[in-house]
Amino acid sequence: MEQEKEWDLIIEPKNKWYQLDLSALWKYKDLLMLLVRRDFVAVYKQTILGPIWFFIQPIITTITFTVIFSNIANISTNGIPPLLFYLSGITLWTYFADCLNKTSNTFIANAGVFGKVYFPRLIVPLSVLVSNLVKLAIQLCLFLTCWIYYLVKTDSLSPNYSYMFLFPFLVLIMAALGFGFGILISSLTTKYRDFTFLVGFGVQLLMYASPIVYPLSIVPDKYKWIVLANPVSSIIESFKFVFLGQGLFSWFNLLYSFVFAFVIMIIGMLAFSRVEKSFMDTV
Repeated sequence: MEQEKEWDLIIEPKNKWYQLDLSALWKYKDLLMLLVRRDFVAVYKQTILGPIWFFIQPIITTITFTVIFSNIANISTNGIPPLLFYLSGITLWTYFADCLNKTSNTFIANAGVFGKVYFPRLIVPLSVLVSNLVKLAIQLCLFLTCWIYYLVKTDSLSPNYSYMFLFPFLVLIMAALGFGFGILISSLTTKYRDFTFLVGFGVQLLMYASPIVYPLSIVPDKYKWIVLANPVSSIIESFKFVFLGQGLFSWFNLLYSFVFAFVIMIIGMLAFSRVEKSFMDTV
């Protein structure tokens, strides 16, 4: 029987999977910025319209929702102009969905790079969050343009200006939710590829489970708790409450979304840290 070989040098992780070395992320901040630039520039570099797609996508989606859900299905928007109502719903939702979709395949999409050089693997999904902030800022300009127009031309809006300070907080929660769910799914897909096919379908279902194409006020009371159990719902409703004067705002619901996002982010980071030490054997 062949004897087991004794190795002179064994390379293994210095930290345990539950030890998150977040300080390393700051040391590689230059790499983070390079990845953000790559994500932002490379995607539209060989397109004719370039960054204009940032405007075209929400415009087409908003028009589609207006025609189908407002004109054909006659779903109420509580007196808010349908165009602005649907645009307000998809502005933050698009940021969340993009973060989740693009971080959910981190290990599979970057296996070639991860197998050749070391750097904190969390840098990659973090770069997705930051680059999508640029896209969010552009689409927010579109929303604010429409918002100011209807604010001047109609009296259908009653913005709660005293709550405007909540907007960065809402973006932060959305980022944490997209990041947490994304890296958790990415960790699972290294072994269970089924999640790759379920992500797009699941995100689509989650959108219809959120008050984006309908106001929460039309949901029967006995089912309202189901919609509010979705942590995205209170964020969308709070956004509408701030800018449109419509929507259910509750500090308790917002706190629930924050705690949920924090917990799922920690779980996702722990799972990510555990998988990154051995994923090359399964990818």
